[in-house]
Amino acid sequence: MGIDWKKYTYPDLYDELIDANGKPRTIAEPLARQLANMDPEDLIRLKQTAELAIKEMGVSFTVYDAEGGSIDRQWPFDILPRIMGSREWTVVDKGLKQRAKALNMFIDDLYHDQRIIKDKVFPKEVIAKSKNFRKQCIGMNPAHGIWAHICGSDLVRHSDGNIYVLEDNLRVPSGVSYMLENRQVMKRVFADLFSEYSILPVDDYPSQLFDTLAALSPRPAAYPQVVVMTPGIYNSAYFEHSYLAQQMGCELVQGSDLIVDDDDCVYMKTIDGLERVDVIYRRVDDLFLDPEVFDKTSMLGVPGLMRAWLAGNVALANAPGAGVADDKVVYAFVPDMIKYYLSEEPILPNVPTYLCMRDDECKYVLENLEKLVVKPANESGGYGLLVGPQSTKKEREAFAKLIKADPRNFIAQPTLNLSTIPTLFDGKPEPRHVDMRPFILSSDQIHVTTGGLTRVALTKGSLVVNSSQGGGSKDTWIIDEESI
Repeated sequence: MGIDWKKYTYPDLYDELIDANGKPRTIAEPLARQLANMDPEDLIRLKQTAELAIKEMGVSFTVYDAEGGSIDRQWPFDILPRIMGSREWTVVDKGLKQRAKALNMFIDDLYHDQRIIKDKVFPKEVIAKSKNFRKQCIGMNPAHGIWAHICGSDLVRHSDGNIYVLEDNLRVPSGVSYMLENRQVMKRVFADLFSEYSILPVDDYPSQLFDTLAALSPRPAAYPQVVVMTPGIYNSAYFEHSYLAQQMGCELVQGSDLIVDDDDCVYMKTIDGLERVDVIYRRVDDLFLDPEVFDKTSMLGVPGLMRAWLAGNVALANAPGAGVADDKVVYAFVPDMIKYYLSEEPILPNVPTYLCMRDDECKYVLENLEKLVVKPANESGGYGLLVGPQSTKKEREAFAKLIKADPRNFIAQPTLNLSTIPTLFDGKPEPRHVDMRPFILSSDQIHVTTGGLTRVALTKGSLVVNSSQGGGSKDTWIIDEESI
């Protein structure tokens, strides 16, 4: 009858719900008790209920194949939540705010005086070969000095029990809509646990996002016109674009819905004529934003958009050029940025990182590929990386050639023993590796989601959690420990 947690086995790793003695962690005891009283058939039925809810809600994501085609898939979701205490989360919250503040100061410095380079804290050659440094943004002063208004930082817990920042996503970070929908599904599946636990809310994210965007408006309007700009229905994150626009009560637009007039202001085409736009939450990559400045063949952008932004007549979030910090080589220097700009010690540590642009570190990486995770500087979604312990000799030889051809473009990190969490398979829990992506909003103030999108590697033993690579997700519960 029910789950016998003593039979739940996992490698010598940190498990988020079960301790090393096979007992539920204190904060997970109410959940563990309920699960222990359920038959596998009950759990399968609850999982089916969740899957039906996801189908009814239309929660999907798009996967691209090698031939350039796309497939819409139902969002993969596991009903066993990830649980963390509010005291631990308070430290994470402070660390993420510290990190976001330093990153924004770094970006602003790069497009102005470049003091961090002049003081030899950050190497000039990294920017010289950056794919996301935009010369067109030099001298720009966005509102509040903020460039990355929405940041998604990926967190992992190592077997030592400590939380590390794995990477920062500052271009067009996605996934927050799934975090919100996961919570709605869980309220249907485990409604009684929401009355037993005091779970901190995430439902206020759309209003927090709108307030963040509205604070950027160049006009002192009581109700600034905020729009969400999408590349269109074939984009992998289109569900999120439409979801956030609907939740914020904003218009969802494509580039063809906007024009820049002779006054260098942006206007939206409506049935009542042109209506001025104050803030654009753009989910379109820099290079497709404005064919006058970037890719001249782009059909996704708006001619003159950069001109309007540089004139201060419209706010763009995230700002063009913010992606300069969305670089895994830049990531290695974030602790130095925190010390340099804030005169503080980093609250959240980085994962130890080897830079292949440094001869001695490159030599070590090439000699130890079978032990390391090697990542290209500007890929995302789990693409283009080498997981050394799970790689073949042929794959390692191919990566060695890539590294030697362009050392600046690669970093390497130790293969972390990511924490595990019980995940249902045929009504029985099995350990699977997880990470978490909280979202940080920055404008006139900084707000961090209470928790984030927990991503789980559904394949046994896999360390790759991205949905595009076969991963799934879980709801994240931050529990108010004072209420227990």
